[in-house]
Amino acid sequence: MGANSIYREKAKELADYLIAQDISLVYGGADVGLMKILADRMLEAHKEVIGIMPKNLVEKEVVHNGLSQLIVVESMAERKEKLIAISDAFIALPGGFGTLDELAEVLVLDQLHIIEKPMGLYNVNGYFDHLIKFFDLGVQEGFIRQEHLDNMVIDKEVANLVNQLKAYQPVSMNKWIKDIKTESL
Repeated sequence: MGANSIYREKAKELADYLIAQDISLVYGGADVGLMKILADRMLEAHKEVIGIMPKNLVEKEVVHNGLSQLIVVESMAERKEKLIAISDAFIALPGGFGTLDELAEVLVLDQLHIIEKPMGLYNVNGYFDHLIKFFDLGVQEGFIRQEHLDNMVIDKEVANLVNQLKAYQPVSMNKWIKDIKTESL
């Protein structure tokens, strides 16, 4: 949930905005953390909430039992694959290693043009500031291409974030593979 109550409040704010925009939620299906707050709020408003969870976590009883739909998969890898396949856009709330893992997966798939779906960081309380600095350093030092970073939407205001995700147009990356081959000589 995070040490500061602002994270819980902003999860509720995100839920309220998604409800007002008639947007469904697809997430990992847990009954813990900020995503539980988001899911509960949306379910209370009778909105669709789909959870995708590996069988071993269902057996450990961390699954949310009130979901509109629960999809049980065999592995965490299959969970991410299914989340990515059925989602139209992605928003990362403040979180831990699982959040970082899912964020990296989406960013890499977008970079490789395997998907072209918007990815947003909901930068509550400056939570992602250090990660953003890492990305900027990666660009500065030549490990991350600016056009790949430009495909990520970052905002601390939920309405701005969601509106930018709705307006998303992938940045053209048609020559970057040729460029990196040339740079690697």
